[in-house]
Amino acid sequence: MVLVVDIGNTNIVIGVYEGDNIAGSWRMVTRSEKTSDEYGIFILNLLNYNNIKQEDIKSAIVSSVVPNVMHSFQNALKKYFNIEPIIVGPGIKTGITIANDNPREVGADRIVGLVAAYHLYGGEPLIVIDFGTATTYDVLSESGEFKYGITSPGIQISADALWQKTAQLPSVEIKKPKSILARNTITSIQAGLVYGYIGQVEYIVKKIKEELNTANMKVIATGGLGRVMSDETDVIDLYDPQLLFKGLKIIHDKNVK
Repeated sequence: MVLVVDIGNTNIVIGVYEGDNIAGSWRMVTRSEKTSDEYGIFILNLLNYNNIKQEDIKSAIVSSVVPNVMHSFQNALKKYFNIEPIIVGPGIKTGITIANDNPREVGADRIVGLVAAYHLYGGEPLIVIDFGTATTYDVLSESGEFKYGITSPGIQISADALWQKTAQLPSVEIKKPKSILARNTITSIQAGLVYGYIGQVEYIVKKIKEELNTANMKVIATGGLGRVMSDETDVIDLYDPQLLFKGLKIIHDKNVK
C-alpha cells in the first residue's frame, strides 16, 4: 500500500492506495504547530479505524505548499512507518515539462494536478482549474508542457474577506441562490460570490483560449468547491475530485523502481 499526502494551506488530505485503487481518504486541518508524534498517531488512528495495517504501508509520497509543516510530517512517517517519503519538488520525475519563467516557484500541488490531467486526460491542450484556498488555472500543451498559470483568491477567501472586513455582513454558506436578483442580505452575498465566481471562471477560460488561439481545450476541474462550479457552468468539461491523489500515485510510480 502507498500513502499519498497533499498538504495544502487549509487542509492536509491523506489517501491510501492499494494497487491502483484508493482504499481510503481523509482530511485534517493544516496546523504548523503539530509535532511529529501528533501527526503519526493521527495517521495510525485513521488507518486502524479503517482496518488498514500499519505494516502494509510500504511507501509514501508527499506534496506540500506549507514548508513549516514538512519537518514534523516527514519525521512522523520516518518514526511511525519507517518510511522515507518521496517529496514532490525539483528533480523529481513527472512526465511533464515545467517551462514557465520560474519553474522552482511552481507549487507542488499544481505540478501534481497537471501530471494527473496529462496522463489521464491528455492528448489535447488542457486547462486545469483547482478550486482550493486559491483558485489556479494552469495551461498544459498536448505534449505535456506547462508554461502559463493564473492565480486568483479562492471563493472561500472572498467570502471570509466580506465577513471579516465589514461590520454588518454575516458569514454565509457558499451556495448558488435561485436568482441573482437577491432580496435579502444572505442571498445578496451568495449571489455576488457564486455568480461572480462563475463569471470569473468563464471569462478566464475564454481569454486563455482567445490568447492561445486554441478553441478545443479540455477543461478539468478539481478541489473542494470544484463541484459547485462545474455544476453551474458548461465551460468545465470534467470534475475530478481525486485528481491530486491520482497525480501523486502516478509520480510515485515513476520514481519507485
